[in-house]
Amino acid sequence: MFRTNLATNYLKRTFRPLYGWTQATPKSGYLDPAWARTVAIYPGFVLTKTVGNNYTLIGSAPTTTDTDQQPAGFVGQFIGGAGIDELLESGVNALAVWVLGPDAEFEVLAPAFDSVTGGSWATADAGDGTDTLVYAYVAGPNQGQLCLFGATGTGAASTAGTVAVARLVQVESTNSIIIAGLRGTY
Repeated sequence: MFRTNLATNYLKRTFRPLYGWTQATPKSGYLDPAWARTVAIYPGFVLTKTVGNNYTLIGSAPTTTDTDQQPAGFVGQFIGGAGIDELLESGVNALAVWVLGPDAEFEVLAPAFDSVTGGSWATADAGDGTDTLVYAYVAGPNQGQLCLFGATGTGAASTAGTVAVARLVQVESTNSIIIAGLRGTY
């Protein structure tokens, strides 16, 4: 549940646990004070750890190559997405960073995943038992948003990372997918 105004009371969280009460952990953290809020963040966007207990969108932390940043988890709050900034409205910079175990499953609603240009989600599941890995954009206007490997976002301005963040379990519809935590090493 989250607080919203009457004009946006139809909104739902875009990242919802299906099998997560014992399979996933919502770690406590803080939005990095250096984050300029240049991209609207929806629940389910991918974060990376910066200094101390601070987190920022993957691709924002200074590294040698942004496409190789390690994902730390998935954000649990709206931070500018849909015009709602739960952190500013509460006056506390604390956020939940969902860390998925290998048997955790979450439903992800658009726009937490790129349902428009993020690749062909409908054909991503090979149907032969092999894992389809899910990645996140590390640059551009779609930064932090889930996508398939090699996808280019809006106007080819977004770059998909090279480190997998989850596994695709099922495509529910054009606006809903189910992801799971990674198994072993990918």
